[in-house]
Amino acid sequence: MAHFAFVSAPAAGHVNPTLPLVEELVRRGHRVSYATGPATADGTARAGATPVVLPSELPPDMDSLGGFTPEDLAITLEHFVGDAEASFPVLAEHFEADRPDVVCYDSVTFTGRMLANLLGVPEVALVPTFAENERFSATSVYLPPTFDHGHPRLVAAIGRMAEFAAGHTFLENPNLMFGHVAPTSVVFLPRSFQLAADTFDSRFHFVGPSLGSWQDAEEWTPASDDPVLLISLGTVFNARPEFYRTCVEAFADTGWEVVMSVGSLDPGTLGPLPATVSVHTRVPQVAVLRHASVFLSHAGMNSVLESLWHGVPLVTVPQIPEQRAVAARTAELGLGVVVDRPTPEALRAAVASATVLRPAAEAVGETLRSRPGAPVAADVLTGLLTRETTC
Repeated sequence: MAHFAFVSAPAAGHVNPTLPLVEELVRRGHRVSYATGPATADGTARAGATPVVLPSELPPDMDSLGGFTPEDLAITLEHFVGDAEASFPVLAEHFEADRPDVVCYDSVTFTGRMLANLLGVPEVALVPTFAENERFSATSVYLPPTFDHGHPRLVAAIGRMAEFAAGHTFLENPNLMFGHVAPTSVVFLPRSFQLAADTFDSRFHFVGPSLGSWQDAEEWTPASDDPVLLISLGTVFNARPEFYRTCVEAFADTGWEVVMSVGSLDPGTLGPLPATVSVHTRVPQVAVLRHASVFLSHAGMNSVLESLWHGVPLVTVPQIPEQRAVAARTAELGLGVVVDRPTPEALRAAVASATVLRPAAEAVGETLRSRPGAPVAADVLTGLLTRETTC
């Protein structure tokens, strides 16, 4: 039995793709300790890991940081450094007393790499979105050509990160967030979806997505015989009441059963709803997708892959640059339609166009289901143990 340490920021979009892998490792008899913040610790326990709760949280007012301006990026980096200063001592103390054989860390959670370097054990980057290497930078896709890399607050934030790294002499590479390529990366999307896929070598294992047992167990039943349209902007950038009102106007009494997830937004702020539209703070997304004909989504990578797993084409309304890149890739592959300005007319036309893409989405779904990523990823991780023993 091996001991795997997982480390991630407390973001659903980063933790959730890894949980089927945790389940698979536990099923094989291994032990998993999962270090994350309080917001995502319960999910790791549900997957069979032992939570290691860190004093870690997402930046406040994340919804206001969606523009990826120099100021936004500076605020995010400042938060990451402050979070690392508080979390890494807790992380180090716990795992020095309970040493893992391998450290697996979310690709933007640099405290995981720090832990692997401190303990001298193999490191694995877990990548929930587009991977990066020496020849391809996703940041270059996300940021506009006019982005000011010399913005004073951004320069100061990068300098603060360098100072933090300099205080840890065990680091093999002081570049905490920029320029480091892990010796092994597990990427939770198929190679066919990766941008610049031909530049990635054998260090990168494009395993694709998997579903957790709790997702398979969730149930949902349509209220009518009408085709189901699922609408969601995800878990972070979703405070968009005007968008949801536009959706109600677009699809009221149009022959669709509309299921709308609005997060923490008070459904009462949307006004009177037609009988064909139901609004929820949360829905069992995977269970609804089993019945859906189209998914109107923010184009978060998890949501896109869950949709394609079920053969459901997408209409995407991206909210931030990363989502715009995912939306563009979905459209490029003929699996979705992008809407930049969501008016009722534009949304209705896009949904009508997306229904034609169903055969292509179903073909992708069949491929994903035939080779779920969790067992493949578990093979990669256990292969590291064999390699260490051989060495």
